Amino acid sequence: MDYKALAQQTAQEILGYYQDTSGWKVVKNSKKITVSSKASKKFHGNLYRVEGMIPESTSKLSDFLFKPENRVRWDNSLKMYNMVLKIDSDTFLCHTITQSFAMGSISPRDFIDLVSLKHYERNMDVISSTSVDFPAYPPSSSYIRGYNHACGYICLPVQENPAYSKLVMFVQTEMRGKLAPSIIEATMPSNLVSFMLNVKDGIKTQKIPSRRGYHHNGHSSFLKKK
Repeated sequence: MDYKALAQQTAQEILGYYQDTSGWKVVKNSKKITVSSKASKKFHGNLYRVEGMIPESTSKLSDFLFKPENRVRWDNSLKMYNMVLKIDSDTFLCHTITQSFAMGSISPRDFIDLVSLKHYERNMDVISSTSVDFPAYPPSSSYIRGYNHACGYICLPVQENPAYSKLVMFVQTEMRGKLAPSIIEATMPSNLVSFMLNVKDGIKTQKIPSRRGYHHNGHSSFLKKK
């Protein structure tokens, strides 16, 4: 599989979701975090859009969200988050096991995802992920293997205050198993708000060094399709 090409395609899908302003329905608005949804074109479920402001620069926020060694420290929705194949410095495969949620009505799932970080002009970063088949980590009897259709984050500086970043997250997760769609629809918005609050709290308590300054010329335009 050409993982680099798939990572580029997934990043472009996330940018497409960001630019798409039609058809979104606000399903939760809490603590300055907005969750919207629309029917996914990938599966019989919803695509969720979550927006909020994070009190940190975009470069540090991106590293905080992207690096596995950071993720396991703050994301309490996960039991495990391991890099299983490093493709290059900005692209890897990870094996994730989630905690149960919705008061135990949704059991833990595991995922194999291709994760990639891409830098664009206007100091915007896109962290994208999508599930892949990886023979070294086949599904097991211990967990239901879920599937993430194109998901990701867009991190960009707030123009009037670059010490803050706008974070927009897109989620379209196929839980699989024998779950009624109504359970997922009823619980997902609150869980997404909790996730964003974890990001805010986590980045306050950890010193995440930036591995780069602001990015300028030489990065892809987010309007250019590759």
